[in-house]
Formats: sequence, C-alpha cells, structure tokens
Amino acid sequence: MKHVSILIPKGEPSIVNIMGSYQMLAAASDTYQQQTGAPLFEFDLVGFAPSTTGSPGSAVVLPTKMWQEIEQTDLIIIPAVHQDPQTVINQNQELIYFLEEQYKKGAVVASLCIGAYLLAATGLLNGKACSIHWQHANYLKALFPKIQVQEERIITEQQGVITSGGAYAFTNLILYLVEKFGSRELAIVISKLFMIDLDKLKQSVYFMFMEQKDHADEAVLQIQEYIEQHYADRFTIDQLAMNHNLVRRTLERRFKSATGNSIIEYTQKVRVESAKKELERGRKSISDVMYDCGYTDSKAFRDVFKKHVGISPLEYRKKYTQYLPL
Repeated sequence: MKHVSILIPKGEPSIVNIMGSYQMLAAASDTYQQQTGAPLFEFDLVGFAPSTTGSPGSAVVLPTKMWQEIEQTDLIIIPAVHQDPQTVINQNQELIYFLEEQYKKGAVVASLCIGAYLLAATGLLNGKACSIHWQHANYLKALFPKIQVQEERIITEQQGVITSGGAYAFTNLILYLVEKFGSRELAIVISKLFMIDLDKLKQSVYFMFMEQKDHADEAVLQIQEYIEQHYADRFTIDQLAMNHNLVRRTLERRFKSATGNSIIEYTQKVRVESAKKELERGRKSISDVMYDCGYTDSKAFRDVFKKHVGISPLEYRKKYTQYLPL
C-alpha cells in the first residue's frame, strides 16, 4: 500500500484539485481492494498552516496531519494555488523544504496546473520537462529559465517528477498515477467511472493565442497591430521592415526579443486563431476559412494548423461545432 500526501499549501489552494484528486484516488484504491483484497493507497491531507474557518463564500479543506508529522510518503500531490506565483512561493517555504526532503527519500512528486511554480521553486525541475496551464507557460519560463517548459503537453514525467497541464487536466494526471501505481486495467475502470477520456496527451488543442504585447518596443507593437489587422493579406518581412525604417535583421531580432516569436510564427498564430474562431462557428467551409485567414494552399494551411493546434482543421471543427438537437 502506497502513502499519498495531498498538500494544502498556504494561500488559496484549489479545492477542486485537492478533493478531486482525493476522490479519484480513493475510488481507485477501493476498486483495487475489491479486486485484490488490499487497498492501493492510504491518504493524508497535509497542512502547512493552522486550520482556519475561512471567509464567507470560500471553502476550506482541513488537514488530517501537519507536514511535520509525515515521516515518509510515496506520492505527493501539489495543487494549484490561485495567487501571484512569487507570493505563493514566498509564503510556502516549509512546503518547499518538505518536497525536497521527501523526494530525497524516494517520493514521487506531482504538480497540478500552476502548482508547478511550487515544484519549480525546489529546483527539482531544473533540466527537466514541465507542463503547466498554457496561459502560464511564458511566465514560468521567465521565472525558472532552467526548466524545459512543454506547454503543449498535458503530462510530463522525468525521474519521479510529474507535471500536468491546466485546470481540469489534473484528472488526466490522476488517471496516469492510477496506472503508474496500479495497472492499466484499473485506470480504464476509473476513467469510465468518472467519464474522463484516457490518454489525453496534448493541451495545444485548447490554446487561445494571447497577443504578446507586454513590452515597450513601440515599433514591434505597431507591427503586431499591422499583422493582426492585415493577417489575410500578403506581406513580406522586408516590407514590414521598410515601412518602419528598420533593417530586416534588426527587426527580426527585436521582434523575437519582444514577443518570444519570430514574425513568421506570430503571423501563423494570428491566422490560426482566426481560423479556429471561424471553425468553431461552423458557418463556413474549411476552404473559405483557409482563404479568409490568408492561405491559398490547402496542404500548407492544414500543416500550419496542425502544427499549432495538434489536430487538423476538420477535426477541430467536428470537436467544437455545436451539436444539433434531434
């Protein structure tokens, strides 16, 4: 039987992450016991601050043990904490110490969504792949440059350190843990019980492109605005540079430095985001969507779309087009 520590960090931890993980793992343990005669897991909700009653409208999870009472554990689950990441790190130094010590003793450590910030603060993710909610990927990269952020993936694992993508993707990680500590068959049973798709690997299909304008380069901002307004038109990098009195190489360097993308990548993302919105509406043919967002070659459009979204335009339309009533 494996001991599971589901952490209750200081701050505003995700109650859904904490209790959802507990509920799914408890169901897996009970099912395993029915099959084998012995439970798979035992649990503790591990606290790092004195219990509080909470404020009106808030929910509170009370710990079963404080962190000092846990001598050794096999699996640690770190929930998301809904506050500024640096604040969360600063107020959870005991938790960071707990993670470091338990990992040295052999514990597997798993973070859910933006719980990755706390895991990253231990240094255990340095040089390793890491997933996080796609909206936080750039900030995590900036805060912890030694981490190999793979925002397109729902789950990553290296050397007993596991991370997952955003929001309710935590359910996919729990299924992954059920298979890791139990069996494939057990994971299938739990996926059916909770009606969760098994083997989801990518969160890129859920990305929403956010214009990367948190910088002070006025020329780059103007070019971003131009691309967003004229993405369906034909233009070249040389034309953009000339229109802003810049040498092409200088423009490309400044654009990449300011946005994290090349001009070509940025243009592709703007066009693909436009295509996604049209496909979600389901009113136009894929060919019309292709032309409207600036592509004339169906293969090129399909390849670029799949590169950024992970599935084809046809698959995307089928996924998001509203079902008609019978």
